[in-house]
Amino acid sequence: MTPDITSVSSQQPLPAALRPVVSGVDTLKLLTSLEGLLNVGDSATGQVLSSKAGGVGQPFQVVLALTTASGEQATVVASSKQALPQGTQVTLTQLPSGTLGIVVQQSKSTALAPLTQLDTRQLPVGTLVQGKVLSSEAVPQGGSYRSLVALLNTPLAGSTLALDSPGPLRVGSLLSAQVQGAGNLSFVPLSGRLEQLAVHQQLQSQQSRQGSLEGLLAALQTLGDSSEVADDLRTSANRLLGSLPDIRQLTDARGVAQALNASGLFLEAQLLTPQAGALPDDLKSSLLRLVAQILPNLPGSAPFNPAEAAKALANALPGYVRSALGTLGQVGEKPATNSFPLPSRLLGGLDGDNDLQQLLRLASAAVSRLQSHQLSSLEQSGMSEDGKILTTWQLEIPMRNQQDIVPLQVRVQREDEPQQQQQHPPQPTAEQRAPLWRVELAFDLDPLGPLQIQAQLLRGSLSGQLWAEWPQTARLIDSQLDSLRQRLLAQGLEVTELHCNQGTPPQGPRTHLEQRWVDETA
Repeated sequence: MTPDITSVSSQQPLPAALRPVVSGVDTLKLLTSLEGLLNVGDSATGQVLSSKAGGVGQPFQVVLALTTASGEQATVVASSKQALPQGTQVTLTQLPSGTLGIVVQQSKSTALAPLTQLDTRQLPVGTLVQGKVLSSEAVPQGGSYRSLVALLNTPLAGSTLALDSPGPLRVGSLLSAQVQGAGNLSFVPLSGRLEQLAVHQQLQSQQSRQGSLEGLLAALQTLGDSSEVADDLRTSANRLLGSLPDIRQLTDARGVAQALNASGLFLEAQLLTPQAGALPDDLKSSLLRLVAQILPNLPGSAPFNPAEAAKALANALPGYVRSALGTLGQVGEKPATNSFPLPSRLLGGLDGDNDLQQLLRLASAAVSRLQSHQLSSLEQSGMSEDGKILTTWQLEIPMRNQQDIVPLQVRVQREDEPQQQQQHPPQPTAEQRAPLWRVELAFDLDPLGPLQIQAQLLRGSLSGQLWAEWPQTARLIDSQLDSLRQRLLAQGLEVTELHCNQGTPPQGPRTHLEQRWVDETA
């Protein structure tokens, strides 16, 4: 695909000669010899490599890859009265007249005439479609190019779409485009797709290295009793532990906002506007400082220099940390990306000698866990297949519950309607454009056990479900739902659904965040 292509029009129907073959049997005139490959009456299977128009009233020139019954392969050129889209599977038989009898092996993508208009009820404006280019030919005296594209996603997957574009589309290439209307598409820049691929690959790498925060926090709580730990390291550990919010602080909006801001999710954004060259004071920056202070205490390490530490951490993790992360990456299977909540992964605590390398490994794994949340946020943000704009924030907050430290995993997602809308029906009102908010929480709180909460809010209407793994907890919560409903109503919310279930939320090809329990717009 040429980089200057910005839109594709499918308003003009293709001439009949350019439509995929729908007749079952035809003949091809050979332009290259098959002597020694096929005898009269012999058959072979083939695949169309290319099909080029010879001009008005002229036959098409077709290049075929043949495979005989004995396994021999050859490339032949023939002329055809009809177009054969690239990739079409055929069966060929050598005829006495020097021609080939051809039977098209019909498939969903070739048995039907190509689409020249899109049904916006199936593919609303803003929907992202992906396809593979089957053929692309210049339109005589038209100054444009006509292509056939096999759709790979959406409910129309398997169909063939006929496109007119100002530039050629490379045969065999994959393309992504956004629906602008029944007869128009707008290509998505390739760089954006590559960025998503890079995020996905980095997320897989980080998730294989990550470890649960509670492993590191438990190890840090034991440092205060050791006389072999440097004072600056012990001070940093105590400072990190002291910054963790108490569970009571998360019972009001201000406390929640402070905890979200200090989670480390926004560290890189805050670094874009640094204050006096100092790192922001949040969970991730505290972990990075801890890593930088562990390193000088390892054998053969240089003394700790605070001024150089921030610079080094901004560029790359030191060799010791890369080694620690590499070791973690070899342990266990890689978890699936986009999973929520991230599973617990304890890497063991310190031994009797306060093994600093193990502490470094725990701190590095904790950094990777926070980065897994950050990358998951990026991967789940963007344009959904139904054209909605999704923005996702996924993070983890260690909170104090009496003597315990309980990690609280949070995922917040905002869904907005695209700005570009069809002229018919009329433009939606401001109320209709109100964003849909989804919130998920996951934590393991003694004595209730593992809990997950899902809620969504649209124009003041709230629906939610709670999931408790322990049966006694599910019964307890179910008995308190009426009280919870009354408290939500007192806050001015309309509660449409509120349930408690035993077990865990279902997982499938589509995450539960992408599904609505109640369709308030129906």
